[in-house]
Amino acid sequence: MKFATKCKPGQPIPKTGKRVAIIGAGPAGLGAAGELVCMGHEVHVYDQMPEPGGLMIFGIPDYHVPTDGVRKGVKELEELGVKFHNNTRVYDSEPSEEYVTFQELVENYDAVLIATGTWSSRRLNIPGEDLGRVYPALEWLIDFYLYQHGYKPEEEVPPLGRVGLVIGGGLTAVDAVEVPLRYIKEKYGIEKVYLSYRRSRKEAPMGEREFTRLIDKLGVVSLEQTIPLEFKGDADGNVKKAVLQRTRLEPVPGGRPKPIPIPGSEFEIEVDYVMVAIGEIPTPPFRNGCCGIELNRNGTIKTDEKFRTTRKGVFAAGDVKHGPSLIGPALKSGKDAAKYINEYLQTGEWA
Repeated sequence: MKFATKCKPGQPIPKTGKRVAIIGAGPAGLGAAGELVCMGHEVHVYDQMPEPGGLMIFGIPDYHVPTDGVRKGVKELEELGVKFHNNTRVYDSEPSEEYVTFQELVENYDAVLIATGTWSSRRLNIPGEDLGRVYPALEWLIDFYLYQHGYKPEEEVPPLGRVGLVIGGGLTAVDAVEVPLRYIKEKYGIEKVYLSYRRSRKEAPMGEREFTRLIDKLGVVSLEQTIPLEFKGDADGNVKKAVLQRTRLEPVPGGRPKPIPIPGSEFEIEVDYVMVAIGEIPTPPFRNGCCGIELNRNGTIKTDEKFRTTRKGVFAAGDVKHGPSLIGPALKSGKDAAKYINEYLQTGEWA
């Protein structure tokens, strides 16, 4: 995967003497790094994971985004001079071996780009969601890929069971269904996986064709037009049953139909694990209200048309700026932001 498109390793690049810190080594951060290093800036990328790539390595299966291609692109950035600081989390906390403060980066670099993406899952906020073996799907997938890539022992991957329930209709839900069936079906004796989505497969973000593939090719049991109401546990505190309710779809002019719960349609299914995949939320490297940077109501970082935040010298790009997206839009966002970062470094103008 190409992150630097305007220069090649070994090509002489005039240096500007300007230093840029990028927080996040996903597609937006790597895309920006490739542009900025080719412009002659010194680029440092800080990331909490043990290697660069973000969710392309630790959240998306290799059969969708080949790991080797991502690593090849990262190696090229390193050869161009991009410096990666892995296993380093940036936050508004006290500095330590594992943390670098956001304020420290702002003070030590000429510009900072926030490209930390969406690494937290939305919650259902229903009874029983905190039972054992009820997992936020993205977090479970990250743990699995950390194990798969050799960064944590197998026993630290949260356990599954014979019957699973995945809740959601997007791409994370696809992976929450398919990854266990591809890699650890025999280990846990997985016999059945339910897929609950509040609308029909025609409205699912994953697409009707993908929804149907999960059913026809993988044997997934479809629970379209259902919503979870409650999870019930066993004597050990692990999930044992899921209570769901059927919905009807009410047309919405110009949008997807609205799912309306049908009174009296509740039913139970027995499950051994649950994956909640109802969407991800932005993860800025600081708490809301910190550091002179405003957030939007949905948790994304507030920016103007030049990717500038409400703090001078600090920019934002990718999913933390515009919400969950695919790799392509996030990569483009980082590359577009680099253009305005370069403009700022040349002129010093912010207003």
